Amino acid sequence: MTTVSESPDSGSSPVAVAVEEPPDTDAAASARADRHRLTAVQGLAALSLDAMASVAYGPEAIVLVLAAAGGHGLGFTLPVTLGIAALLAVLVASYRQVIAAFPDGGGSYAAAKTHLGRRAGLVAAASLVLDYVLNVAVAVTAGVAALTSAFPELYGDRVWICLAVLVVVTGVNLRGIVDSAKVFIAPTAIFVGAILAMVVAGLFRDGPVSTAAAEGHASVLADNATTVGALLLLKAFASGCSALTGVEAIANAVPSFRTPRVKRAQHAEVALGALLGVMLIGLSVLISRFGLQPVEGVTVLAQLADASLGHNWAFYVVQFATMILLALSANTSFGGLPVLMSLLARDNYLPHVFALKADRQVHRHGVLALAAVSAALLVFSGGDTNTLVPLFAIGVFVGFTLCQTGMVLHWRKAGRPAKALLNGFGAVLTGISAVVVTATKFTEGAWLIVLALPAIVLCFEAVHRAYLRIGDDLGLGRVPEPPHRDHSLVIVPVSNLSRLTCEALGAAVSLGDEVRAVTVTHADPEDRRAAEALRRDWELWNPGVDLVELPSQTRTVGRPVSAYVRKIYTYHPTTRVTVLIPEVEPAHVWQRLLQNQRGSVLAHAVRRDTDAVICRLRFRLAAGRRRS
Repeated sequence: MTTVSESPDSGSSPVAVAVEEPPDTDAAASARADRHRLTAVQGLAALSLDAMASVAYGPEAIVLVLAAAGGHGLGFTLPVTLGIAALLAVLVASYRQVIAAFPDGGGSYAAAKTHLGRRAGLVAAASLVLDYVLNVAVAVTAGVAALTSAFPELYGDRVWICLAVLVVVTGVNLRGIVDSAKVFIAPTAIFVGAILAMVVAGLFRDGPVSTAAAEGHASVLADNATTVGALLLLKAFASGCSALTGVEAIANAVPSFRTPRVKRAQHAEVALGALLGVMLIGLSVLISRFGLQPVEGVTVLAQLADASLGHNWAFYVVQFATMILLALSANTSFGGLPVLMSLLARDNYLPHVFALKADRQVHRHGVLALAAVSAALLVFSGGDTNTLVPLFAIGVFVGFTLCQTGMVLHWRKAGRPAKALLNGFGAVLTGISAVVVTATKFTEGAWLIVLALPAIVLCFEAVHRAYLRIGDDLGLGRVPEPPHRDHSLVIVPVSNLSRLTCEALGAAVSLGDEVRAVTVTHADPEDRRAAEALRRDWELWNPGVDLVELPSQTRTVGRPVSAYVRKIYTYHPTTRVTVLIPEVEPAHVWQRLLQNQRGSVLAHAVRRDTDAVICRLRFRLAAGRRRS
């Protein structure tokens, strides 16, 4: 590769020299990027925690609804769970196809936008945004609920504990998705192992080993039990569908996987479906086997661990594993939402800052935005899971339905009727589920989601229109006119003579055809004396640059300078004006407090009132310099 280098002889012109550089092939660049992407196992840990951890509150949501029909109603826990497991199998098979069809990620958003149109894609994206944000809040509050079930004395501090967990998860994700996956592999393995061990142990029990966890807690079984009808079963099914959230996360984040991305993401999707299905069905079998009754203040999972393993160290292992994984399951949102936001930003539906990546393939702005909104939700809900669960799962089923419908059209165009039939079946099931979930939870707070979805879509549209106007003003997509040279005038605001003034004038004469120094003067006697002293020193210095005094009746600096720039444009409209503002760059951060911020005020005034180019020259002070 040839580069330009200066000759060692003073005053000589640049010469071309050959510099040997290591070849940078596509394969080498891809290998470097792959270091910060996921394997199938890491993807399971980073993007599937939400779905796997939902076994802690999915079966409980079913039981709490069926408890309205008393002990007889609890007998329908397993049939309802089997229905949810069947829907899970359809979703996993469908999303395997989504991964293959849209390897650049986006999942529901990409499928709906491509085959159903722009507006449908935005609805799918809005539903995913809501689901991801709610997932963080539900996951963290559910994890803390598991902790307070084991240690009731911490219940009063649950909000602060929730916020502390959120800070930890956010910090880990700012390090990169691969680092977060490595951190979460061990907790995921411990949790899955603990749940499966609990299920296996419970299947060999004739009855509960212990009921110590539930002792002293009031049962939530209804005194006046209702009959088990279709409406109650539909409501239980809708509540239990919260266990299916997170199934779509892998399809949304396919670009986060190492090559071959599609195969690795599909393997992670299948593994997720198998593990989640086994755990959901196993826990429901135990609930029926032990005749478990939900009680206030203790989770259903805690009672199952007590009944299967006894109230001993194994019980606390399950509780701690559940608490940790539930809290960390918020990582699914941190792995999926920033990628989705980057795609929306690329399509001009979100600010472009969300498309930026850090060195470790981290969309930091998306991570921080998700953390901020989730913290607000945690404070709003008071750290209570039951306040947030009614809002959960609605958005994700809307996204499921749009995604499956889009895939039907995708496979019909490709001439693959069998695959279209699978996605069509999935679309019908998820569409019915979306209606059922919304209808049964509408009065419990689901109406907020019904209002929020169109509001978010309107925000997307507003951002898109703003970018269209900006693009039109900038002439994006059109060949611009050839550049031409205009007379250039550089204005340098000064208040005294110093090395900073000298550096500023030196830079100015290098930039423009003409340079003028300006100083703002006031009518006060003291200020007049300072201005006269500056004028006298300027003439003695004689830098070859005119000093223009700008009289002002007020103490402001920005308005006189911007008024002077406007006057120049009035008399010389073709002149290009640059305002070069010299500023001191302190050697230490704390020394910024010593500055008067006049440069920022001046830059703001000129930028607001004129079309002049603003150049802020930083004069860096040397650290450790002392006066002699």
